Amino acid sequence: MTRFPIAIVILLAGLAIPISGAHAAADPKPPWLLARAVKLPTEYTNQESGYFSIVAGQNGKLYIGSAKYGVNAYLIEFDPKTEKCTMVVDVMKTINSTATGFAAQAKIHTRNNVGASGKIYFGSKQGYPEKDEKRTDYPGGYAFTYDPKTGKTEEFGIAKKQHGIISVTPDEAHGVAYISTCSDERPIDHTHFMVLDLEKKTYRDLGDMEHSYAFIVVDHKGRALHPKRGGTIARYDPDADKLEILKMSIDKADPPKAFTKDDAILNWEVSPDRKTLYAVEMTTNQLYSFDLTAAGDTIPGQKLGDLLPKAKGTDCRAMSVGPDGRVWAAVTEQGLPEGALLHLVGFKPGEKAPFDYGPVGVANPDYTTFTDAAGKPKPWHHTMRKVADGTLTPSVPMGVCAVEDGTVYIETISPFTLLRFTPEVLKKREK
Repeated sequence: MTRFPIAIVILLAGLAIPISGAHAAADPKPPWLLARAVKLPTEYTNQESGYFSIVAGQNGKLYIGSAKYGVNAYLIEFDPKTEKCTMVVDVMKTINSTATGFAAQAKIHTRNNVGASGKIYFGSKQGYPEKDEKRTDYPGGYAFTYDPKTGKTEEFGIAKKQHGIISVTPDEAHGVAYISTCSDERPIDHTHFMVLDLEKKTYRDLGDMEHSYAFIVVDHKGRALHPKRGGTIARYDPDADKLEILKMSIDKADPPKAFTKDDAILNWEVSPDRKTLYAVEMTTNQLYSFDLTAAGDTIPGQKLGDLLPKAKGTDCRAMSVGPDGRVWAAVTEQGLPEGALLHLVGFKPGEKAPFDYGPVGVANPDYTTFTDAAGKPKPWHHTMRKVADGTLTPSVPMGVCAVEDGTVYIETISPFTLLRFTPEVLKKREK
């Protein structure tokens, strides 16, 4: 039996009753934030999952990574105008491999990024070893680009043997992309900060940062930042060819344990002008910002407020910054007797605190079927549930993305689903 993805296990703890089960008497009747749901293609997964690999291309389409454990990984193009999904990159076919099991490229788990050229940058990653499989069976992850203008895919070879790739961030002005690898070891994940020469297709290793699920960003001076275990930041300046290890502070004090603990998972992204870094630690109910223009050996940060002020516990791995500079987070509220509840949270620079747009519901609950012909629940469709008032609500978000017109998308799993929130719906909640 396929092992359930470890990156999802934490979120599934305390999940609510499946859609096919009885309604919980204590279910709330909140003012639902309703989204239009689109089912992402089942054939490109085998556990109805993807990760935070979602980004808007310059052509207005979304590019979403999927996971098919022990088999393959795919990049899917979603056209908002037609709601059509098209598979545009078959990873195993691109690298000319027929490997299966743990040797397969099982996931696109990177934060997908877009270069100035419009190319989509992403990478492949290992799955989970089954019985009699060894970690060394995995050859290593590849970096890729997909060009929507030409339909061509380019692969750049294995970054580091036996390591997957968790982050690919382009800096086309310098002819490079920055890579973070992942060994998937626990309790310490060995994650190498690497520079990919896009023309020569060669990798340079800047060192092991030992920080799980790292996101690399490029600041306003073209310097690449990678989180480092222990609550510090590695910053590489390509012009000076210099790597620095910088401290961080929060409200003029040392960073909290959430940032310094060994299993810290920091989801971060820069503002459009690349001068501000926003961050959320996965299990910490707080949004932070950091000033990337500051001089010295410390990057100063501040608390911006709770994501969900009344929540007993939260889980957030879906955070991004939109084209207008607004921060968006898909946050799972934990500790509720009726089960986990997904909220959409936004933060506009200059506001006093993040704003909870409300718990998420599905406006078109018949968007997919949850049972087979015999009436039995479909496999891997269990994180959607109906509450007492009949609303269908998801609980496991993995990605969030805002586009130019103000539309916000959340990607959820089990079933693999894209939720769409229009600007009109969002503005009504702001009044």
